[in-house]
Amino acid sequence: MTDAPDASLQGKTFLVTGGGRGLGAAICQNLSAAGASLVVADVDETLARNCAEKLDASGERAYSLSFDVAEPAAVRSAFEQVRERSGRLDGIVNNAAIDITLPVDEVETERWHRVLMVNLYGPYLMSHAVVPMLKAQGGGHIVNIASTASKRAWPNASAYHATKWGLLGFSHALHAELRPHGIKVSAIVAGGMRTPFLLDRFADIDQSTLQDPANVARAVRFVLTQPEETVIPEVMVLPMKETSWP
Repeated sequence: MTDAPDASLQGKTFLVTGGGRGLGAAICQNLSAAGASLVVADVDETLARNCAEKLDASGERAYSLSFDVAEPAAVRSAFEQVRERSGRLDGIVNNAAIDITLPVDEVETERWHRVLMVNLYGPYLMSHAVVPMLKAQGGGHIVNIASTASKRAWPNASAYHATKWGLLGFSHALHAELRPHGIKVSAIVAGGMRTPFLLDRFADIDQSTLQDPANVARAVRFVLTQPEETVIPEVMVLPMKETSWP
């Protein structure tokens, strides 16, 4: 799939959390190139604004919002702003996530809790806020960015695994619950990518084992552009040299 305009996305609006850089920015770029309007959401106001301005300096088809997905009041306020500015949303991409690489007995309880709040409670809050809009509109799409960490486990990442396994289960539960309302739910199980999420924390990582986030962004676009009668509940996108999956 190329990044050329796509008639099925033109005129639609999507909100992407963690949209300021890495995979989130790649998703925003791909969907914008396809003709969609974007709400670039990120806890870092500067990253969100810069990304939105790169997509559309006029602010007509892309704008930024800065809020913490783990704060109920902030999420409610963000959706109020979206209603005022965009009028509607055709979908959201729950991409924002954080990680801690420490043994379980060395992780501070507040840090473990923070991972839980951002990675799992955040997608719940976002879904809780958007579902009434999508029901009123007669449909829409929720995309949850999972990970190979939702399929198997490795040491020193208990919080991340717990949240990603939970997010995959949450995604399938929403798929079953929301289908009667015409709302599609898809989980993207992504393997390692060349993004700050890994590169900033693991300086010695072998980048040849990782994939370009643009490739995962294309998978997001793929699930969003299925015919109305078809939904993809889950898809896995791995680098050829993926080390966390057989």
